[in-house]
Amino acid sequence: MRDVLLVCAGLLAITVAVIHGVLGETMVFARAAISPERLRTLLRLVWQTGTVAWIGCGVLLAVTPQMASEPARHWTVATVIVVFAFAAGANALATRGRHFGWVMLAGVVGLAIAGY
Repeated sequence: MRDVLLVCAGLLAITVAVIHGVLGETMVFARAAISPERLRTLLRLVWQTGTVAWIGCGVLLAVTPQMASEPARHWTVATVIVVFAFAAGANALATRGRHFGWVMLAGVVGLAIAGY
């Protein structure tokens, strides 16, 4: 059961990351007036860095059940929990809890803890 929860946490993390990336491009940067253009490009790339990192974390969670090393499993899951817990807390704080993103991020944390 632990393994299934970790795979679910990984798939949710990937889903959250893809939503983050798509909404960033279609809702945030499509409307944002940022100048100079160089700064706009920088902000987009920084935004999408989070997307790529979360996808990587999701992949790691999904393949964790196949790891033969218990310490590798432990540190992988613990690290991803910290990353997503920080992201959930930052999102909740910045939006005063009015954005669904922190709930999705916290869902990844909850599933990962349950599969730990």
